[in-house]
Amino acid sequence: MSGAASILRQPWLWAWIGAFAVWLATAVFTGGRGSGEVLSAAMTFGAFFVIVGLGQMFVITLGPGNVDLSIPACMTLSATVAMKTMDGQAAMIPVGLAIALGIGAVVGCVNYALIRLLRIPPIIATLSSSFIFQSAAIWWNRGLRVKPPEPLADFTTAKIAGIPVIALAVIVLAVLGHILLARTVFGRSVVAIGQNMRAAHLAGVKVERIRALTYIMCATLAGLCGFLLAGFSGGAALNMGEEYLLSSIAVVVIGGTSVAGGFANVPGLWGAALFLFLLVTMLNTFGAGAGVRLVLTGIIIIGVIVAASGGTRKT
Repeated sequence: MSGAASILRQPWLWAWIGAFAVWLATAVFTGGRGSGEVLSAAMTFGAFFVIVGLGQMFVITLGPGNVDLSIPACMTLSATVAMKTMDGQAAMIPVGLAIALGIGAVVGCVNYALIRLLRIPPIIATLSSSFIFQSAAIWWNRGLRVKPPEPLADFTTAKIAGIPVIALAVIVLAVLGHILLARTVFGRSVVAIGQNMRAAHLAGVKVERIRALTYIMCATLAGLCGFLLAGFSGGAALNMGEEYLLSSIAVVVIGGTSVAGGFANVPGLWGAALFLFLLVTMLNTFGAGAGVRLVLTGIIIIGVIVAASGGTRKT
């Protein structure tokens, strides 16, 4: 009994329960038709949410006020430059990937420089920098949409036994993220800073170094997501990152990470990502109007967050 109670107190559980519930409701409504395809699609699109959510989770864990709003612009700029550099050539994929990751790292450095050197609040600093990066993407794009190399497109759309390969890769990435959070000095330092920055500093944590690395990691993961999303969608588009602005925050919060900082939850990211996609799919399947969809989406998300917030905070 105590074991079951302990499981129910885990904050990540409610995101998974919510995802299963909306998938089951959709399957029942359609008589099971297409339920497998819906789940496969959820895993594919959920993988992109998890990539950006993982970086955002580390940033939010640093404490109140820490958030990265430059993720969409970073995705767009990284994808645009990488796609044009590769120009559809398979041999250039490693170069394109390196460019996307490099641009992400530079974006993270710029964001932290604004926060640290100019003393600009993170939410303002990253939002302001996003306009610069988006403008750079527009200038570089020049209205062209370069197709990704065929092997990259194949990787992002391939399946093994019905399971998207990209989802399997991101599951591995999430496991590595969990190890980084729970089993390394860096991860424990991020949590300590979020719980009490001054106490962490007095305990010997290099607070500003950790914060810098966290913002750089977040933007680098955004660059990776942009690169893979461009491969999946047939090229980079100037609006490709728009839906990831709020979604990157939503998957973190719904997944059980505390917005107050000091507590992060990696397993919940996947549950939250699947939940968000499946929720929209369910409401569309039910034929709900746009206004009704927005209201119901908000109510259901609030319900999941409230349920998750009642759990015991354990990393």
